[in-house]
Amino acid sequence: MPQRTGSSNTNLQALIAGMRSSGHKEGSNFLLKIADELAKPSRGRANVNLSRIEKSCSAKEEVIIPGKLLADGILTKQVTVACFSSSEAARKKIESAGGKIISIEQLIEKNPKGTGVRIIC
Repeated sequence: MPQRTGSSNTNLQALIAGMRSSGHKEGSNFLLKIADELAKPSRGRANVNLSRIEKSCSAKEEVIIPGKLLADGILTKQVTVACFSSSEAARKKIESAGGKIISIEQLIEKNPKGTGVRIIC
């Protein structure tokens, strides 16, 4: 059986390792869940369109996407989105709706327990 190699992206590897160690130290299932989702192969990671955020979130809510944010759909709500990567068109649409995009690291620094954060996979 071939050996699993994991991601070759060093930034992603460091993020996953940091989240796992913090999750075990603090007893945070939130961090462990996000780390597990990010550790999946790229073809198995979440690809989330703006239309799904529009349907499942309310205004002024924080959302984390352990994958890529795509620009299909219309967003009218002011949300804060933390994602591993995003398309340029998705960034423009979120900013035009009054929301903001931050990195997963920034969200974890601000809210390590994940209180009030919606995970969209």
